[in-house]
Amino acid sequence: MEEKEIKAEKNNYVHVIHEFGPVYNHESKILILGSFPSVKSREQQFYYGHRQNRFWKVLANVFDSVDVLDNIDQKRAFLLRHKVALWDVIASCDIIGSSDSTIKNVKENDMRVILDAADIRAIFANGTKAYELFEKYCEAYCTIGIPVKKLPSTSPANAAWNVERLAEVWRKEIRAYL
Repeated sequence: MEEKEIKAEKNNYVHVIHEFGPVYNHESKILILGSFPSVKSREQQFYYGHRQNRFWKVLANVFDSVDVLDNIDQKRAFLLRHKVALWDVIASCDIIGSSDSTIKNVKENDMRVILDAADIRAIFANGTKAYELFEKYCEAYCTIGIPVKKLPSTSPANAAWNVERLAEVWRKEIRAYL
């Protein structure tokens, strides 16, 4: 189904497949997981594509970076340079628009793709929904000795947290594993 059709069916569930792969290499030390790509991210075919999502600002702050992260190649290189793997919990689901609260009929991603290829020391969920989905659908990975931690969401819907406060918590948690 075309993205335009999804927008037209705002109040109807649409089955959507995650169409772009994870970012990682053998040097990755931490894995950050989102729930499922937003409509904007699906349009751009990369993570955290909505300009109001604060993910890229927070991560740049975590690593004290002044890197320009304007395009996918720059973002991918930034992640790999800082030993960060990035993926989503969900491979496909039924969803209305970008609303995590509407997600149902979940098929999870196989985390072994990354865990077998890299020395992941910790898994971080970007927000409560990603954490809950990971616990529910990826339970087997919760028992392999890798800590799984929930970080406050970078979504603009998490308005109680500004970029500086988010970065402070993210930095404290992430840097302990690098």
